[in-house]
Amino acid sequence: MGMSGGSGKGLNSQINVTPLADVMLVLLIIFMVITPLLQKGVDVQLPEAEYAADHPDSEEVVNVAIRLDNTVFLNNLPIPESELVTKLTETFEGKAQRILFLKADQALEYQDVMRVMALCRDGGADEIGLITDKKVDG
Repeated sequence: MGMSGGSGKGLNSQINVTPLADVMLVLLIIFMVITPLLQKGVDVQLPEAEYAADHPDSEEVVNVAIRLDNTVFLNNLPIPESELVTKLTETFEGKAQRILFLKADQALEYQDVMRVMALCRDGGADEIGLITDKKVDG
């Protein structure tokens, strides 16, 4: 009447990594699906430039974007072009630095971009930076 419990094998002291690998694969898939949705800003096909620089995102900086269909966005919110000057004046009120970054679709006509830039100046922007993508060699 022995009190041996079971098949006579000892305890398994090795780590079972199969559940860990399953969890990691699920996390990888989740991040691959979610990451494109987390892009900041308005989806605009930017022109490429040789010496493109990253612009800092901060509360002091105002972003204006123009899509190919001439839709204007102020800080990622669509706005009628006729209200841009008023909204920019309100946004710049009380700010020491009046810096604005302008993103414009590369297929837009030059006069469309210049018209929005003039509205931004009328709205109180002291400095306007044009956002571009870095040119890919190849």
